[in-house]
Amino acid sequence: MSKFWSFTAGALSGALVGGVVTLLFTPKSGEDLISDAEMRWQTAVNDANRAKDEKQRELEMEFRMAKQP
Repeated sequence: MSKFWSFTAGALSGALVGGVVTLLFTPKSGEDLISDAEMRWQTAVNDANRAKDEKQRELEMEFRMAKQP
């Protein structure tokens, strides 16, 4: 169990140090990074919703075709 906690502590420490280094050396401000991340997230959500709607229409059409005698 000791190895697990050592690994977990090391992973968390590494993630923290990596995050701080990234923030210090990034060419954009924090507000710009957050804005870009939100825009990318919204784009991904919109793309996923569009794909879901297309697939739903496709499956509904297949269902209607299969239901017809």
